[in-house]
Amino acid sequence: MSLIAEIAVSLLLIIGGVFVLVGSWGLAKLPSVMTRLHGPTKATTLGVGACLIASMIYFPVFGGAYSAHELLITLFLFLTAPVSANMIAKAHIHRQGRGIDANPSDHIVDGLPPPPGTSDWATFVGADKGDVATSEGRGGETRP
Repeated sequence: MSLIAEIAVSLLLIIGGVFVLVGSWGLAKLPSVMTRLHGPTKATTLGVGACLIASMIYFPVFGGAYSAHELLITLFLFLTAPVSANMIAKAHIHRQGRGIDANPSDHIVDGLPPPPGTSDWATFVGADKGDVATSEGRGGETRP
């Protein structure tokens, strides 16, 4: 059992290290904000997750005590990384091509294909119409 655990921990640490290295390299070298998001959110998350899983295997087998800390850290990492990447991407889309005096219906975003038909991207829908929420839900009132 000890040999299998040593091999599993070693493989997970090597795989995790490779993913962290590739994710860090992508963060530093990719050309735009939208492509740089993939480094820390995809590859580095998997790398840190693999190292934490290696820790979850190592300590109960060799240290004798199990701790749920690694599991909680892994769950927190896998839940927060996509949410933060989504928020960064939305902020980038809203800043791109929008000046102070820009027409709100002109959403020129580099690298994004045009939305289908006469619709707009989902992240811009409420911002253009000036809708505000009421106590009953979304109202049709416009802001002054």
